[in-house]
Amino acid sequence: MNVSTKFKQAKIFMKNITRIILVLIFTAIGISAQEKAKISDKAKDEALIGANVEQMAKGWNTKSGVEFAQPFSKDADYVVNSGFDIKGFPSSVKGLQQLFDTTEKNSMVTYTVEQIRFLRPDVAVVHVIGEMKMVQGDSTQSGKGRITMVMTKTGDKWEIAAFQNTPIQEFEAKGEK
Repeated sequence: MNVSTKFKQAKIFMKNITRIILVLIFTAIGISAQEKAKISDKAKDEALIGANVEQMAKGWNTKSGVEFAQPFSKDADYVVNSGFDIKGFPSSVKGLQQLFDTTEKNSMVTYTVEQIRFLRPDVAVVHVIGEMKMVQGDSTQSGKGRITMVMTKTGDKWEIAAFQNTPIQEFEAKGEK
């Protein structure tokens, strides 16, 4: 094999190596862009879910059943802290409004998203800590609850499909009083 042939083979080899390197670089850039898009979509979804939680708190604190129920799907299941299960919750806004106008009229809530777990890109389990303060005469009562919701996404809109409110109970360790 003469020098000219060896040079041509080396040149072909270098072109192939260059192509392989370029393919790897562009593939890495493509994956990186896809990952950035996924992260961006997840952050957007988390913000939309958080806005639903804020909407519920706003509805509660302004004593508007309509505002509170806005993030719920039309066929949502709503389980209250006593275990009572309301099917098709938003249709029960009238009952919620009655609570706001009577027993809950002096209550205020704060909701803090504890965790959002995406089961699929369009389904999330959302855990929220709720704190309620109720003023009755000269006294103020407070309590905490853990809210678990299943939210579903249609288009760019997240809705609450299922809602469970469970009181957080304080327990004393054995030997403490």
